[in-house]
Amino acid sequence: MAKGHRSQIKRERNENNREKRPHAKLSYARVPVQKACFVLDAIRGKNIDEAIAILTYNPRYASEVILKLVNSAIANAENNNGMDRTKLYVAECYATQGPMLKRIQPRAQGRAYRILKRMCHINVVLDERS
Repeated sequence: MAKGHRSQIKRERNENNREKRPHAKLSYARVPVQKACFVLDAIRGKNIDEAIAILTYNPRYASEVILKLVNSAIANAENNNGMDRTKLYVAECYATQGPMLKRIQPRAQGRAYRILKRMCHINVVLDERS
């Protein structure tokens, strides 16, 4: 059995399981998962320069948000991991469902329709090509 305080044991276990590749995460983005995934599918597996070009000229709103996230992941790779920018590519990118804002839309004859304003959590993981 491991010795030490419970928090110390957890800290050591989490250190071994932590993601080593550079990544960036955006929580509570006001974009539905489905709309974010259209953009994420377009850049998955692409080189960084190619992904930035796709995001810059994509007309969807989610592409602006994801462009900032990719630039943040690139900065993390260069500053924290000392990686070469020219060898980077988008290894993983995915969006997961976040909470929903529930709003009411008044309708005819006193009825009220529910409007769900969806959010998502977006993750981008980079890696180096060898």
